[in-house]
Amino acid sequence: MNHLSPLLVQSSGICAERGEGSYLYDSEGRRWLDFTSGIGVTATGHCHPRVVEAAQRQVGTLVHAQYATVTHPNMLRLTDRLYEHLPGALDAVAFSNSGSEAIETALRLVRQASGRPNIIAFTGGFHGRTLAAASMTTSTTKVRSGWQPLMAGVCFSPFPHSYRYGWSEDDTVDFCLQELDHLFLTQSAPADTAAMIIEPVQGEYGYYPATRRFMQGLRERCDKHGILLIADEIQAGYGRTGRFWSHQHYDVQPDVLVTAKGLASGYPLSAVAAGRALMAEGWPGSQGGTYGANAVACAAALATLDVIEEEDLVAHAAGEGDYLRQRLEALRGRYQCIDEVRGLGLMLGLEIVKAPGQADGERAGALLKACESSGLLLLRCGTHGQVVRWLPPLTASRREIDRAVDLFQDALEETA
Repeated sequence: MNHLSPLLVQSSGICAERGEGSYLYDSEGRRWLDFTSGIGVTATGHCHPRVVEAAQRQVGTLVHAQYATVTHPNMLRLTDRLYEHLPGALDAVAFSNSGSEAIETALRLVRQASGRPNIIAFTGGFHGRTLAAASMTTSTTKVRSGWQPLMAGVCFSPFPHSYRYGWSEDDTVDFCLQELDHLFLTQSAPADTAAMIIEPVQGEYGYYPATRRFMQGLRERCDKHGILLIADEIQAGYGRTGRFWSHQHYDVQPDVLVTAKGLASGYPLSAVAAGRALMAEGWPGSQGGTYGANAVACAAALATLDVIEEEDLVAHAAGEGDYLRQRLEALRGRYQCIDEVRGLGLMLGLEIVKAPGQADGERAGALLKACESSGLLLLRCGTHGQVVRWLPPLTASRREIDRAVDLFQDALEETA
């Protein structure tokens, strides 16, 4: 018996006692190959020795230095280290605890800086569960239902979901850009539009990457109308897709970048980056919070960057992501229930169907339970829970990837 809220439903029956590398262990010593990475958070694996040592050392010297009251060295060093990986024009960083908080920080900034009220988001996007973040989220109704009306001033434009539409990539992009231009005429005039916000690779909706031409079309329209472009890199950033930031696949630079999840290898930390001149247009006192830029979380984030750089994890994610995709494509060729493999790097999704185009969330759920029983932990997403997502740590070895795919194939046979 415990007193945890029944509304917080776990996707597995595991009670994890410890983690090491790519594995989770329960109190009886049973282990699971964790290809969820805490939804992309434990990018350097569970309890990477460098991260553990940094956090332990920091706990003994300073745990909480409230950053609206004092600065501390880890926070200042982290801004400099992050700047080394940010697009060149983004030279000011604000910290929060969670992705949702960072999204709301970015929203407040662009509205204050532009003096414009409206935001354009894209269908299928997930930006968080707090009020403003949920108001820009349409991945599923569960994030929005039961507490509407939500924040006003949000308009939605189509994202290039070629699989869903059943069109070619070019036809889908043409349609989406035309609809965006139509939105300017019917919902939010450019002069009323502060920003567009987009996941360059959508997460919760089903691991849909955008396309180069679509992203560049957004950038062109933002430049033409003085609209700011926000890249939500919370799940797809920090090396996950085989580039440090997922927007780099499209040769597009955002005006504002939001990151969290893999930033501190499991410690709560998020960040918003923008140009210093843009950041200065926000109103004094509009950024802050009790726990933002916590000293231990910043120490873990600095160690995380050390690991990513020294172990060349971005290139590793690109190479092992290609290998994982090849193995999953081979399964698609053998099993009709896999309709599509999509995503980038070590952020891949399998569309599970009853027949082509007919989502099968029940089969996807059965696959995850079968995998759990045999020692593999996966997640699913999508409107019907039909997308099995592959989100291993960036440190995952070829042997671990092979083991995971073999276990998943066993589950395909078991649930046939």
